[in-house]
Amino acid sequence: MHAWSDIAKQLLRDDSGVTSIEYALIGSLIAVTILGAVATLGSSVSNLYQRIATKVAAALS
Repeated sequence: MHAWSDIAKQLLRDDSGVTSIEYALIGSLIAVTILGAVATLGSSVSNLYQRIATKVAAALS
């Protein structure tokens, strides 16, 4: 029974995987931010290109 408590104490003190978890969380946050920006700006950029295409087509005809 004493061995199990020693193992539990070692597991609670072990922080070797903490850094990789932090990097994964930071990467996820960056990905969500990029997706939000693309979703927000995507239609604006699409409308801009559509207006440019319309003006170029009108200028060429």
